[in-house]
Amino acid sequence: MAKQKVKTNRSAAKRFRLTASGKIKRARSGKSHLNVKKSRKRLRRLGSPDYIVGEAAKRIKKYVPYL
Repeated sequence: MAKQKVKTNRSAAKRFRLTASGKIKRARSGKSHLNVKKSRKRLRRLGSPDYIVGEAAKRIKKYVPYL
């Protein structure tokens, strides 16, 4: 008998992507509004992706098993 499938956490699946090297990529928060008071340097940094490592990455891989 086949093992049961694991349900994917849909909210996590929409927020994270897996890179070719196996890292988990996420978008930075805080770029959607109230941008006038933020410096250009800060807004540029918020546009670049961030990578999740360590225990948090293991937890996310459980949420999204077929990532």
